[in-house]
Amino acid sequence: MAFGIEGDTLNPTGLMAVGSHRENEIAAAAYIAETGRGWIESLAIARSAFEEAERYLKDAASTSPLFTGSLDVLKFLSDRGLKLGILSAATTARVQAFVKRHQLDPYIQLQQGVDEGPSKPDPALFLQACQTLGVEPASTLMVGDSAGDIEMARRAGAAGCIGISWGTSGVVAHLEEADVAIAQLDEIQVLDS
Repeated sequence: MAFGIEGDTLNPTGLMAVGSHRENEIAAAAYIAETGRGWIESLAIARSAFEEAERYLKDAASTSPLFTGSLDVLKFLSDRGLKLGILSAATTARVQAFVKRHQLDPYIQLQQGVDEGPSKPDPALFLQACQTLGVEPASTLMVGDSAGDIEMARRAGAAGCIGISWGTSGVVAHLEEADVAIAQLDEIQVLDS
C-alpha cells in the first residue's frame, strides 16, 4: 500500500507510479530499517532486491504499451516542427529502451529520466529538459499523467499543462490542477493561427 499498489492495480498517485527509482529504493530501505537493521545495511538490501527485480523483469519497462493513437499524434506534432521529449521518473535507460522499442527516435528529441539528483516535482528537471531542447519554458506545454508533472511544469513557468489520464474518461482528481485534462494523446489538436 505504501508503494501505491492497491489490490491488482497501481495507484497513479502512488510512489511506484510517480517516484524515481532512487526514491522507491529509499522507501524500501526505510521499511527494512524498521526491522532493526542499520541504515547502510537496509539500503544495501533494498538496492540488491531492486537489482534482482530488474534482472527478473529486464524488459518490463521497454515492453510498456504505446497507447492507441499516440504514434500518429507524435508523428503529426513532429511534422509540424514541434520539439518533443519524454521526461520520466523512470531511469534514462528505461526511457531510451521505451523509445527504441516503439521506434520513436525520429519524433522524440529528448529522452530523459531521473538517474541522480532532483526528481519530480523539482522544476530543475523541466528547465533542464527545455534547455536541452533549446526552447523557453514559457513556450512549452507539459503533457503529464501525475500531479508531480503538473506542479513541476507550473513551478518552471511552462506555458500550460495538459493532464492525461491514459484512457480514463473525465477529470481524475490528481490532474485537477492541469489547464485541461484529456483521456488520450490523440485528443491533442494543433490549430492553425
